[in-house]
Amino acid sequence: MAPGETSSLQLPSFLHGTYRSIQQKTRMEGLRCAEQYKKDGVFPAPSQMLEVRLDDVVLTHGVADFQHERPVWRLYMVSDVMSALWEALDSQNSIVVRDAYEAFFREMAWGALYFALEQMGPVSAPRTAQRLQAVLRFWEPLQSVRYLFKTLGTELSLEDLMKASSGWAMDAWCPVGEASVRSRLEVAAERMARATREDCIEAIFRQMPQALAHAGKLKHPQVLADPAYQRERLATLDPRFFERVSGARTGDLIWLLVNWDHELGLQ
Repeated sequence: MAPGETSSLQLPSFLHGTYRSIQQKTRMEGLRCAEQYKKDGVFPAPSQMLEVRLDDVVLTHGVADFQHERPVWRLYMVSDVMSALWEALDSQNSIVVRDAYEAFFREMAWGALYFALEQMGPVSAPRTAQRLQAVLRFWEPLQSVRYLFKTLGTELSLEDLMKASSGWAMDAWCPVGEASVRSRLEVAAERMARATREDCIEAIFRQMPQALAHAGKLKHPQVLADPAYQRERLATLDPRFFERVSGARTGDLIWLLVNWDHELGLQ
């Protein structure tokens, strides 16, 4: 447990209420963050934190939010804070601001969980390691409540939530499934943090069957499924594009496959 953190979960007060009220509060919070960032390049901590009761459920994805008039915790609406922040800082580099916001709020339990689930921006091996390690630091308070993710009405433990959102990371970087979710995430994060390019390629190979299975209708599936072809194409990726897929997230590998399939069609 991180220093100063209690065994119960606390979330910013602007994330609790009806959908409309949170929209208003998160916009105000985004503007407040922008004002502070303009002054000295840092973000203010939330002005009020509230403890999440054990019988509360935290909504982590908009798909599961089908009762907008119900006052609940809506963690996924941190995105509204960031939208207002970017709007107010329209002259700033949005990527720099996004990365700075994540780095600051990832040091809080709610921010750690939000960025691990949202998987925004680069989902590289180093970035994913940082996100998973942040969640692991706050594991005790985060596991004190229940969550809704993408399935309506299905309440999840923290373990189930991380399996649903980051199962790809465990499959690619810690494929032995007998250990607990927490243990597998620890191993995956450690391996990602020190991964070489070849380590990333091996993790990508482990996830390619999943990507191929979910890539939709490809015109050249046999070529794309050939490990020799995959290795050849991965070797030609420049560092910037390789970084983008180095975490081996299934969605990023599907993006690769679709691009390769298109290029094969042009030959």
